[in-house]
Amino acid sequence: MSEERKSANFEAKKLVVEEITAKIKEAKSVVLVDYNKLTVAEVSELRNKCRQANCEYKVYKNTLVRKAFNDLGYKDFDSDLNGPTAVAFGADETGAAKIMSEAAKTYDGKIVVKSAFVDNAYVDKAGAKALASMPSREELVAKMLGSMQAPLANFAGVLSNLLSGIVRVLNAVAEQKS
Repeated sequence: MSEERKSANFEAKKLVVEEITAKIKEAKSVVLVDYNKLTVAEVSELRNKCRQANCEYKVYKNTLVRKAFNDLGYKDFDSDLNGPTAVAFGADETGAAKIMSEAAKTYDGKIVVKSAFVDNAYVDKAGAKALASMPSREELVAKMLGSMQAPLANFAGVLSNLLSGIVRVLNAVAEQKS
């Protein structure tokens, strides 16, 4: 291989590592999966599901993903970056893990969750599965707001009944005087 060709190849790889690094920094979560037995149709279907869930499913060379994580100071992923590996970049903390865990069930084990990267920390296989079962941030906020609204609604109902009671008493007093 000529020196010029080696240099061009090195530059191309460098650009891909920069792309992966940018995606890792941008994403709220990153999930690594083994996709070895998926058919082309299944991969296409999985990509569409990811797109709908606001996450991106990509296949990169393990060495390039490893380099990107190492450049960011994370070495925990080295052992997970062996064999066929796909990467799901999520726009929220749980979305990518949910999609990949669901895919593992849908495709009868043809896809296996290896690990995840959430909140600037390595999450092992068990943690990634637990992450998939957690409600999303939006679901948690909705539940919290619902919990906060219930006492307010009850308080408004009590006040309404109290006012209605006062009005009935005043109405009865007025009727007695007439």
